[in-house]
Amino acid sequence: MNTHEESRLARVALTWLAEPGTRSVYRLVAEIGPVAALDLLLDGGAPQEGLRDAVAARTRAGDPRAVAAEALHRTDRLGARLVTPDDDEWPTTVEQLRHLRLELPGKQRRVDIETDPPLCFWVRGGWRLDETLERSVAVVGARAATPYGMHVATDLAYGLADREWTVVSGGAYGIDAAAHRGALNAGGLTVAVLACGVDRPYPLGNTALFDGIAETGLLVSEWPPGAEPLRPRFLIRNRVIAAATRGTVLVEAAARSGATQTTRRALALNRRAMVVPGPVTSAMSVGAHEILREDPAARLVTGLAQVLEEVGPIGDLAPVPRGPEHPADALDDDARSILEALPRRGTVGVDDIAARAGLAVRTVLRTLPMLVELSLVVRREDGYALAHPAGRTPPRSR
Repeated sequence: MNTHEESRLARVALTWLAEPGTRSVYRLVAEIGPVAALDLLLDGGAPQEGLRDAVAARTRAGDPRAVAAEALHRTDRLGARLVTPDDDEWPTTVEQLRHLRLELPGKQRRVDIETDPPLCFWVRGGWRLDETLERSVAVVGARAATPYGMHVATDLAYGLADREWTVVSGGAYGIDAAAHRGALNAGGLTVAVLACGVDRPYPLGNTALFDGIAETGLLVSEWPPGAEPLRPRFLIRNRVIAAATRGTVLVEAAARSGATQTTRRALALNRRAMVVPGPVTSAMSVGAHEILREDPAARLVTGLAQVLEEVGPIGDLAPVPRGPEHPADALDDDARSILEALPRRGTVGVDDIAARAGLAVRTVLRTLPMLVELSLVVRREDGYALAHPAGRTPPRSR
C-alpha cells in the first residue's frame, strides 16, 4: 500500500473511531498526519480521556483498519468516492470551521465545541465537489413545514437553480425536501448533506428524492456507507452546510430547531445568514423571528432578488419594492395643492381653486392645463373638476 492509500485509509479509520468534528483528532492529523495520528490513538496515546475511552470502545467492536478497508470497498461498489483534503476537488471553504469554536462562547454541548473541519467526505454523484459548492446557497427549515414555508422554499430554490446557483440542504422532510425539489424542477444542481451513509436514504420516504439528487447533483456525507442516522449526527452535519455555502436561508423554524443551529453556524462563520419572515401566529416562525431579533447580522429576505443581493456580486442589488405608479407621483407641490383643492364632487372655478389652495391665480391658470393633459382634471363650462378613473363614478353625497 502506497503512502496516499495509507493516508486515505487512516482518515476513514479516524472518522470511524471518533465522530467528525472532534477537535483533538483534527489537530493531531494537522500536526503529525493521519497515519501517525491513527497509530497514536490505537497505542492509547489520545490526548483526552474521553477520546481514549471512545477509541477503546470502538476497537472492541473491530479493527479500525479493517473497518476502513471494508468501507472503501463498499464505497467503490456503490459507485461513490472518498474525497480528502489531498484531492483537488476538496472544498477549501470547510477549513474555516476550525475557527468556529471561538465564535460560540458559553456553549457546553459537544456539537457546539467539537466543530473542526471534516477529515474526509463520501460523495455520490458525478459533479466535482468543489465546483458544485463554489456558487451555492443553503436553504433550510422546519421538518413540520407549513404550506406557506413549502411554497417559499420551493420558489427560492427554483429561482436560485435557474440562475445557476447550487441549492444545498439536508434531505429532511419539509423545507429541505421542498428546496431540493425546487432545484431539481428547475433542472439545476442540488446537494444533500447527510447525517448517515450515502447509501442509506433517510428519511426513507425521500428515497426517490435522494436517487434523483444522486443522478443530477450530489449526496455528501462525513460518515461511511452503512452509517446510521443517529440524532447527534444531524447537528454535527449542520456545520458543514453552513460552512460549505456562501449563505444560508432559513425559511421556517420552531423555537427549538436544528435549522436555527445551522443559521447560527453561518453567522459565526461570517457567512450570509438570511431569514424569511412568517406569520407571527405560526409556531413554525418562532425560531426564525428570534434570530432576527437577537442578531443584527441576520438579514430579513422576502424573495429571490434579496437573496441574490446578499450572496451575489457586489452591486447586484434587489429592486426596491414599489407600489403602482400614478401620474400624480411626479407632480410638484403647486400641482398637488391644486388637486387637493378640487372637491371630490362637482365643479369649481379658478378663483375658488386659488383660494382653497392658497396659490396665486396666475399659478393656478399656468398649472391647470398640465393637469388636464395628464387626465387628472377635466375642464367643464362652469369650471374644473377632478377626473375619475374609467369605470368609477364619484361617490354619492349622503
